Amino acid sequence: MAKQNYSFEKRQKELAKKKKKEEKRLKKAGVAEDQSEGVESEDVQAEDAPAVDVQPVSGDDAT
Repeated sequence: MAKQNYSFEKRQKELAKKKKKEEKRLKKAGVAEDQSEGVESEDVQAEDAPAVDVQPVSGDDAT
């Protein structure tokens, strides 16, 4: 009977963890870049839009 190679399985698991962690890091970095670009575009849109006064409505006065 062949002996199991636990070190191979462990190494494969470690590689999978590293790959998943790297993908997550890249995804977060991409999201952070997209958000900063989105904030800049929102600022431009806010400057183009006219100012509107909005007063909050409480739940008691709405009835």
